[in-house]
Amino acid sequence: MAIEWDAHAPRLENGWFIPGLTIGFAVPAFAQEKAATPAVPNPFQPIPAGPALVQQLEAINDRFDEASNKHDAAAVAALYTANATLVTPLGIFSDRNAIEKYFTDVFQRYNPSDHSTKINYVYAFGGDLCAIGGWTLTVNGSQRGGGYLINVYTPVRDTWKIRASVFKYATNP
Repeated sequence: MAIEWDAHAPRLENGWFIPGLTIGFAVPAFAQEKAATPAVPNPFQPIPAGPALVQQLEAINDRFDEASNKHDAAAVAALYTANATLVTPLGIFSDRNAIEKYFTDVFQRYNPSDHSTKINYVYAFGGDLCAIGGWTLTVNGSQRGGGYLINVYTPVRDTWKIRASVFKYATNP
């Protein structure tokens, strides 16, 4: 059965139907790319924290490293607020008790040592501080690992506590 074409229907024989469709769709797509509206600037710009605040956070991270190297999960968890959230490749842990259980498990399973935290950037957001940095450790006595971290610190009485923490592996332990 042959297909009969209407006299006004596009024909493949003239060679312009497919290229015409392609150009007809492509030109508006490229035009949209060029006409894209620039992103709206973030109205909440970070303010680099002063040296005194950075030193306070480094002291907290030193206590974190010391407690980690002693496998003292309770001391690590004490650095977090009561309702803190910890995000790791092994899961998400909400509240200080869950965080303590997480570290107890990590200390038993992986026997980490030589834990070291380094902050690269500290920004003030309202009353909180956001620290971005990295960490390294040794797992089971010989395997080196490490990764990136983002900690949000909030003031609690006369010190800072970790309200939210995200750990990401750069190298697998």
